[in-house]
Amino acid sequence: MDSKPQGLTEQQQKWFASVRANLERETGKTLEQWVEIVRRECKETKPKARTDWLKATYGIGQNRAATIFGVAFPAEMGWDDADGLRAALWTDPASTAVLAALEAAIGDLPDVVTGQRKAFTAWSRKSQFAAAKPLKGGGVALGLALTPDTSPRLAEPRNEGWSERLKAKCVLASAGDVDAELASLLKAAWERS
Repeated sequence: MDSKPQGLTEQQQKWFASVRANLERETGKTLEQWVEIVRRECKETKPKARTDWLKATYGIGQNRAATIFGVAFPAEMGWDDADGLRAALWTDPASTAVLAALEAAIGDLPDVVTGQRKAFTAWSRKSQFAAAKPLKGGGVALGLALTPDTSPRLAEPRNEGWSERLKAKCVLASAGDVDAELASLLKAAWERS
């Protein structure tokens, strides 16, 4: 049984492995037992509803739930198809242009691992330092592993769904917003990771 997201740093791979390794000790059931339980009992079909069900029924939190459901329903997680996830997420040409500008700005930084998820594209070094997700109307929300007081362009994120390490957010309306100052902010976040 193996299903985990692609595009993980070594540290992130170790974290996923520790969640799996400690599942039985922390819950009293093996991963295989949890997979059988959710396949047999969970009638929910959407990922969030499944996670909510597992928490309400068994007290299992989001990270363990993702591990269990990633094995129980691997095709639905889509973690093995980074290109497919990217194509499904980045459909708006204006948002995609901003993403391309971000990728160009990040491209000069060494040791960057790109991770594609359903809701965002993430960049990590040893840990995640940035993530971007498209917004309706062609903009992009960018999260950074910085504090909001680092720049007037930054604000606190609210329920973004990416790593809790990303303490600052800015909205990029166009590819032109990925300027020298933003490249400097990306580098500062990279340095902290």
